[in-house]
Amino acid sequence: MKKEIINTNNAPQPIGPYNQAIKIGGFLFVSGQIALSPQTNLLVQTSIEDETNQVMGNLGAILKECGLNFSNIIKSSIFLKNMDDFTVVNEVYGSYFEKDFPVRETVEVSKLPKNVNVEISCIASLD
Repeated sequence: MKKEIINTNNAPQPIGPYNQAIKIGGFLFVSGQIALSPQTNLLVQTSIEDETNQVMGNLGAILKECGLNFSNIIKSSIFLKNMDDFTVVNEVYGSYFEKDFPVRETVEVSKLPKNVNVEISCIASLD
């Protein structure tokens, strides 16, 4: 199987040796996104709601680059610095889906890149 590297200027550029996403075998694997604004390259950390919305916007931009949207996501992973943010993050995250939610796990971690509060990655179907 041939893999296709996906990078768009509508989402933050990788801050390490990775790509935003890879298409292979009928799937799109999207790297973890944090609340970096692609326009300013600054973190959005005014509130956990704003931070989560920026993360979801970054995921959406990468999906859109491949002609996909949130309904194509089949699995996501949410990483939280503080599980006390779960309810708010869950509410914002859920607002991006209309039905048939993807499978998912949410885990608390001790630290995330750039000391953000939330990071989300996903796998989407190209069908």
